[in-house]
Amino acid sequence: MGQIVQFVSKSERERLRLIAEARAIYDSIFPSDDPAGERSSGPDARQSDRSNLA
Repeated sequence: MGQIVQFVSKSERERLRLIAEARAIYDSIFPSDDPAGERSSGPDARQSDRSNLA
């Protein structure tokens, strides 16, 4: 009771699938520097990577 169902269009699902696939490919080419393989989550997860682009 009180549940909300959100509609997600087919194009949005495809966009999210492609983003996830691209991230997996990127991670396989450029593995994380963390030897444990753990990575932080959230919007700042790749903050340190962005500083190396300058």
